[in-house]
Amino acid sequence: MDIDWNEAAATFDEDADHGLRDPAVRAAWDERLGGWLPDRAGDFLDLGCGTGSLSLLAAERGHRVTAVDLAPRMTERARTKLAGTGAEVLTGDAARPPVEGRTFDAVLARHVVWTLPDHEAALRHWWSLLRPAGRLILVEGVWGGAGIPAERLMAALAPLNAEARYERLSEDARLWGRAVDDERYVVVATASAGG
Repeated sequence: MDIDWNEAAATFDEDADHGLRDPAVRAAWDERLGGWLPDRAGDFLDLGCGTGSLSLLAAERGHRVTAVDLAPRMTERARTKLAGTGAEVLTGDAARPPVEGRTFDAVLARHVVWTLPDHEAALRHWWSLLRPAGRLILVEGVWGGAGIPAERLMAALAPLNAEARYERLSEDARLWGRAVDDERYVVVATASAGG
């Protein structure tokens, strides 16, 4: 499935779960994100950030946000949305984000893994960007013939010796602004405190 993400930027936030304009949808994502992120504010990397809606929630929780998207029009919108938060918004490849030498307390990728030509290599790289006890948060699913099944994603994480937990999200209509009948989930993988 080829999507022109620059073209999609103009209407991206119209989807309830992208723009988080509905207060109930926004509150539902904020609640979930709060449960996935480390308890203390830290350095947060949002890969494939789109227009920055989840980055904004993390910034509002006190995290120092770096957001990356491949599409310049998405990053333009993310910069506008994140203005005044201190967030850094970069244009670059989510699989190999332009953050050389930096590590993070949490790395989030929402509906990104399924778009990558070599998701296993990207997952290994993202894992290397985590500090000890850092969290890799992957929100994914299978919808309209696209996406990545949870079993496949969990299998790709197995070689990393990650402590991973799976949480089904399909049943929580508040997240999507409507009921959905496809597979939507999050996997939160935690790096060992020993490195």
